[in-house]
Amino acid sequence: MSVPPYSNRRQSIRLIAGSVVGATTAAAAPNLAAIEPFNRPGSPRLQLSLAAYSFRKFFGWMRGKAQLPAAPDRALTMSSFITLAADLGFDAAELTSYFFNPAILDQGLPALRRQAFLRGISLSGTAVGNNFALAKAADRDREIADVKRWIDRAALLGIPHIRVFAGPVPRELTPHEAQRLCIESLEVCAAYAGTRGVMIGLENHGGLVTTADQLLDIVQAVKSEWFGISLDTGNFHSDEIYNDLARCAPYAVNVQYKVEIRRRKGAAAEPADPHRVIALLRNAGYEGFLALEYEAAEDPYLAVPKHLRKLREALGSW
Repeated sequence: MSVPPYSNRRQSIRLIAGSVVGATTAAAAPNLAAIEPFNRPGSPRLQLSLAAYSFRKFFGWMRGKAQLPAAPDRALTMSSFITLAADLGFDAAELTSYFFNPAILDQGLPALRRQAFLRGISLSGTAVGNNFALAKAADRDREIADVKRWIDRAALLGIPHIRVFAGPVPRELTPHEAQRLCIESLEVCAAYAGTRGVMIGLENHGGLVTTADQLLDIVQAVKSEWFGISLDTGNFHSDEIYNDLARCAPYAVNVQYKVEIRRRKGAAAEPADPHRVIALLRNAGYEGFLALEYEAAEDPYLAVPKHLRKLREALGSW
């Protein structure tokens, strides 16, 4: 399938895929075609979110294990992170799964949803550090089960989107075999996500999806209208990063904004251009969240407000 030009903000593109609501496996919807870019007839618009990963060193938990925050006097819980995002002036917060205190799963989630509502802030997404490129079926089933648990939690929190990953190619598999298993796992998860009203977004995060071509090969093969790309602006490392992002943007269901890019492995980081990123998203007709995921060296408590201002300025220039 050829990729259409992206200069047209009102791309006349349709979703061929039929609804998978109620399906429990990809096989339950045999007539679905591969997805095409999303039909968004409205004016392109963005809402700015803050990813919890930006403050990863300040949380007391990492993937279910206690960790010592970088500065105890500035330590964060998921509740205080929501407060921080609201106080800084973000429209939304992404509650990355890695930083939840296991004690509040799942009974404490409604309180977080209530808190966000009372502060007038949306919960834009969450993320699961999964791996679908595993040779053993039992291992993939475990990963799928974990993603389904977080789909349920996202639904309970009122979160509309969950980021997932493909995984690296293991020694036991060829790239083609790993890709096929990843596609099958994504279809199972997307079918389940559709029953809960949650979108699944595959992030370009190395391994099977290091390049734009690899990402599009997988995304265009998955048969679900509940699936798309969680586009990370800092995770392509070609000489044409912005072109790669523009090719993938029409399939985006979420965007993670990084303040730096690296054009090749080992290359020095250079500042990202927020005006260029926002332009390519708007040219693709993207409507949704742009989540600042800060990974640079400066203290995020100092850097994040500065980059929020830059994003607001870039948005205001349109």
